[in-house]
Amino acid sequence: MQHVMADYTILDFSHFLAGPAATRLFAEMGAEIIKVEMSPNGDGSRVLPYIKDGRSAYFVQQNRGKKSLCINIKDPEGLAIIKSLLPHVDVVIENFSAGAMGRMGLGWDEIKAINPSIVMCSITTFGQSGPMSDLVGYDPIAQAYAGVTSMIGEKDGMPGYPMISLGDTLTGVHAVAAINAALLYKEKTGIGQHLDISLLDAYFHHHDMNVQIASCTKGEISPSRNGPHHYALAPTGIFRGRDSYMFVVAMAHQWPAFCKAIENEALIEDPRFDSNENRVANVEALVAIVEAWIQAQENDQVAIEKFQDARIPVAPILSVEEVMKLPHVMERHTVRTISDRALPDFQVPGMPLRFSEFPEELPLDAPFLGEHNREILSKYLSLDDARLAALEDSKVLSREEIPQ
Repeated sequence: MQHVMADYTILDFSHFLAGPAATRLFAEMGAEIIKVEMSPNGDGSRVLPYIKDGRSAYFVQQNRGKKSLCINIKDPEGLAIIKSLLPHVDVVIENFSAGAMGRMGLGWDEIKAINPSIVMCSITTFGQSGPMSDLVGYDPIAQAYAGVTSMIGEKDGMPGYPMISLGDTLTGVHAVAAINAALLYKEKTGIGQHLDISLLDAYFHHHDMNVQIASCTKGEISPSRNGPHHYALAPTGIFRGRDSYMFVVAMAHQWPAFCKAIENEALIEDPRFDSNENRVANVEALVAIVEAWIQAQENDQVAIEKFQDARIPVAPILSVEEVMKLPHVMERHTVRTISDRALPDFQVPGMPLRFSEFPEELPLDAPFLGEHNREILSKYLSLDDARLAALEDSKVLSREEIPQ
């Protein structure tokens, strides 16, 4: 089956999540992904839970559709093989610490000298330049430095820790956007380039109101966490129902419809609530009124349906398991069931990019370690069986047994 990126080949040095999130999307779009895994153990995510019989569902989710080349790059023969592959690929992607690729002999200068039209994408926590570029970090470290963690949690309590990898995954999506733009430029000019994508930059990019408010007010308004309700918009936040919670958003133009929905039109002109500024200043009184109305309904679903009928954005606060059972996400394959050659069928997030010309999902398998050593090196470098066997004997190449 073909797809929108079917004619592109990516040499993927990335591991864990930010880089693999990007190449997972490319795999879903039909690109050939040569996943370079460092011998002898490969991607560290191969040991992350859930694990059954030595197979990681985490690894499978992030690496379906990729081909594994497990190679010792520290060996001169291994490095020479990687360099020999560079003329055959369109993109190199890596998410080592800044400078690590250069220390391996695969920095941008070395790579572009071999293939001037190649696109190289480096993903790091802090970027390739700047005073903090040599620091190590993961998603929550970038989140904390980006002023995001400070916005999560109760107003007078500790900051919160969201149990999802927002930064890694969204940085991967930023990388996809940059890579596709660079490939378009390459198609027009023949010139490749190096892309510097950082988690810190991506996280900071998601501040919709905070930065401009802090700047324009010269610190008079200091954006900060505010518990279940927005510090600058009201009503916008989490409301307690009879037996659960729901998120409700009513922008300024929706205020009259919101008041009608909660059957209290007198609030429309109430001086405590007749502007967004006044609603924010009196948010506790407003929340009490709204929650009293919600809890007076027969059940939370009735309240939600009344908001929906009034075209007020509302959502129940669902658990992961509840979302996985929603008919909507099941029909759209937002959650999908996949098969693996070692694990029982299980559910993963689906492909978020939709193409009218390619409506079908590709049948993708996650690789076993070094599974495609011979296929890749015979296809691109014309290495014969004897040469491949010698590379395995000398431990330049490694692979695990594939269970029957």
